[in-house]
Amino acid sequence: MTTRPDPRPLTRAAWWLARPTIHSVGRLLWRLRVEGEAFPEPPFVIAANHHSFLDPAVVGASYGKRQRFITLVDLFGNYRLLDWTLQIFEVIRIRRDSVPLAAMREALDHLGSGGVVTVFPEGTRVGQLGEIAPRPGAAWLAARAEVPLVPVLVQGTDRVLGVDNKLHRGQIRVVVGRSLHPRGKGRTDVGDLSRRWADEIGSMAQRSR
Repeated sequence: MTTRPDPRPLTRAAWWLARPTIHSVGRLLWRLRVEGEAFPEPPFVIAANHHSFLDPAVVGASYGKRQRFITLVDLFGNYRLLDWTLQIFEVIRIRRDSVPLAAMREALDHLGSGGVVTVFPEGTRVGQLGEIAPRPGAAWLAARAEVPLVPVLVQGTDRVLGVDNKLHRGQIRVVVGRSLHPRGKGRTDVGDLSRRWADEIGSMAQRSR
């Protein structure tokens, strides 16, 4: 494994500020709680369910250190401030309904240098947590890089800032699950890891009711 390169000074400063800022605002406005297992030592892949545009912020703050999010390129070009923020946090861009070979290579390079990559396997916001149908990207990355896949359950963001894109009152909870380890690199192994992730997210949601 190669040594992880230091981020740009602006990126380092952004991560230094992000965790305390998001935790303070989250606790004040939405009673944000982060609980569950401790994160392993990097490298690893974080895989979280997806309700809301708030999810990257609260998932990122739950780990609180530098990580690279895989993000749809559709988010760029709408708001200049958002574009700047996404660039500062070094997101890895993918196009919808395409084979993201370049993005996967970039993510693997980051994992290979000892970094952390965050993915939302459902691919888009799904509203209320129901039947989980993950895409295989997060499991594929973990299996290919031979690193743990860490399930993270997000609850409440669908009520606070859901698909209507309007802010509401509510409570946000983030639960870090136990690390899942790949059993191989083949298609069957990736499918198995993806199913284990979905089962763990479902079990965490049941236990938290």
